[in-house]
Amino acid sequence: MIAFLEGTVAYTELDQIIVNVGGVGYRVYVTTPFACRLQEGEHVRVHTHQHVREDAIVLYGFATHEERELFVRLQSVSGVGPKAALSIIGAGSLPMVCAAIQGEDVQFLMKVPGIGKKTAQRLIIDLKDKLDDIHRHEPVYHPHSRDNNSPSLSGEGELFAALVALGYTEKEAQGAVRSLAHEIEQGVPVESLIKLALRVLART
Repeated sequence: MIAFLEGTVAYTELDQIIVNVGGVGYRVYVTTPFACRLQEGEHVRVHTHQHVREDAIVLYGFATHEERELFVRLQSVSGVGPKAALSIIGAGSLPMVCAAIQGEDVQFLMKVPGIGKKTAQRLIIDLKDKLDDIHRHEPVYHPHSRDNNSPSLSGEGELFAALVALGYTEKEAQGAVRSLAHEIEQGVPVESLIKLALRVLART
């Protein structure tokens, strides 16, 4: 079992990266926000989960081992496969996703592509009391501590989706998201990020 890869980012797409480890390129499927944070040529350590199918061995990659553990637990829920689990993790930060499940936030989970109401409810029932150890060092979201506002999708994800909806190609959207990595990290509102991204795209 491959626990992690450490090497150089050779190539990135929206849902996968290739990591060069000692001259060998490993294709790793990742969340779009994670892929958008990486630059080709950058040194990286990717925590991995090896998924064995009848026709292939697939690697899924994560920024932290806690994300990898959440990925494994999400798949323990009936109806949630690797792709759906990866989409859930890409919907927000680790504490945000864990807290949405613990806080029984069905609406947040239903924002994730491929997750319907029944699957969202199943995730909550099966995992609500099984996530404390994953985010014990992270700030926890509680539904009643923030005026009952549901957590939103990650800044990278929202910005990317908005730009694609406006007609830009996935490659153009990915480039704009990368160029605004600092602003996203600082928590700039998505509406402002879109305006900044449009300026960036107008110059290209």
